[in-house]
Amino acid sequence: MESKQVGVVGAGISGLVTCKYLLQKGFQPVVFEAGRSIGGVWASPLGSTRLQTPAELYQFTDFPWPESVTGAPNHKQVMEYLEAYARRFDVIRHVRFGEKVVGLEYVGPDQEEMEAWDLWGGTGDGFAGAGRGVWHVTVEKEDGAKEEHVMDFVVLCLGRFSGLPKIPSFSESKGPEAFNGKVIHSMDLAKMGSSVAAEFVKGKRIIVIGFLKSALDVAAECADINGVELPCTMIVRTKRWNLPDFSAWGVSFGYYYFNRFSELLFHKPGEGIMLSLLATLLSPLRWVISKFVESYIKKITPIKKYGMVPDHSFFQAMSSSLFALLPENFYERVKNESIILKNSKSFEFCKDGIILEGESMPIKADLVIFATGFKGDEKLRNIFESPSLKKIVTGSLENTVPLYRECINPRIPQMAIIGYSESLSNLYTSEIRAMWLTHLLDGGFHLPSIKLMEEDMKKWDKYMKEYSHEYYRRSSIGIIHIWYNDQLCKDMGYNPKRKKGFFSELFMPYGPNDYIGLRSKKK
Repeated sequence: MESKQVGVVGAGISGLVTCKYLLQKGFQPVVFEAGRSIGGVWASPLGSTRLQTPAELYQFTDFPWPESVTGAPNHKQVMEYLEAYARRFDVIRHVRFGEKVVGLEYVGPDQEEMEAWDLWGGTGDGFAGAGRGVWHVTVEKEDGAKEEHVMDFVVLCLGRFSGLPKIPSFSESKGPEAFNGKVIHSMDLAKMGSSVAAEFVKGKRIIVIGFLKSALDVAAECADINGVELPCTMIVRTKRWNLPDFSAWGVSFGYYYFNRFSELLFHKPGEGIMLSLLATLLSPLRWVISKFVESYIKKITPIKKYGMVPDHSFFQAMSSSLFALLPENFYERVKNESIILKNSKSFEFCKDGIILEGESMPIKADLVIFATGFKGDEKLRNIFESPSLKKIVTGSLENTVPLYRECINPRIPQMAIIGYSESLSNLYTSEIRAMWLTHLLDGGFHLPSIKLMEEDMKKWDKYMKEYSHEYYRRSSIGIIHIWYNDQLCKDMGYNPKRKKGFFSELFMPYGPNDYIGLRSKKK
């Protein structure tokens, strides 16, 4: 059989693991990476950046961390781990560095024919049948020259935490243009590299907008560089349940949220009558566990003292994957006033800095840094040439991004997306998705009809809206990660129950190690 050319966009974690599994299946992957390094967001983080999950939850199933690495590894350790993985599985030689994908065009059946299909790609096959269609991939090199490559299949591993910064909108003359200082996004600071970034922020009065991972890291860096003489002010629009560690009252979060029993407390997409009844009966436990964890965070961190207790529950933070691991000694910096916390839903710029809602005097600044996220949807749309595909790929804003198994858009043939939806451990989530995708492309199983896939997607959309509320577009599978993995395992023909014994299966935390040897354990 002729070996198929598969284009992978991005050499971050999802791109690396996708390339590795494609190689194992005998495909010819070509990975297009705009930068000069693998690793995605880990290639140029701030110096204080570290993992948001323990190492044992953030590892490849067939490539453990060195024994010397424990807890939450720092960014250097993460990059060393990813580089070692890429070398071990001979991924690097398939990466074309300095080549940014600026256009994707599907050349094959027209839109009218595609809309009439009952099966994905017309045949249900990953490659839509011999000679059915191809992707023209346009890349721009560092010198501005453009090249076009023809691919039988493309996998978008763009990620959603880079690329297009998300900046709040302001009324006329009340935005950054009114400010005499400089305004940047946390992405711009990270791209500078640690030493250049440190010199850039040195001696400046700085305001950071945001209160999640990037904002916390930026504020900690600025506080360490400028100290109490020039404190860093954080404007917190939404208070968050940011964590000092991965446990509460001496019990690992794995026992609260990462086992099968914890998932019985939630209604799950595609569950039967018995599981639905159990979720209803056990739902009060969700509140109990959430309050239990919240009480620990309130005790161990001074969020009550500084008016930073969130208005939402810890359970909601988990369900939408909206919390962060605090930088070491973060509240010590708040205590010594090298970081100043200001809570305000809205603010506006003025010549000298920022004026908070309800106040008349500005917070004076030389530099304002937005750590307010990214426009993931727009980044995804922009890569397509076709206006119709731009619209189809991200779907309606009233629903979640339309991806079956969080990987396949039923209306776009010969294309998959890996690493876009959220989980509490993105690395091994991407790995299992890569296993699933390559199994599909190799003919290991067949997808259901487009109609059935879209019906299944509606169930997941309902789940996201019920538990993530206004953050449903993040498509977070955080609190039903095991249930999600079960669906992928069943599709591939593998036993989703990975532990030995009833009580271990029900109560012990699940993680990457449970999926070691997945390919050898058939149903």
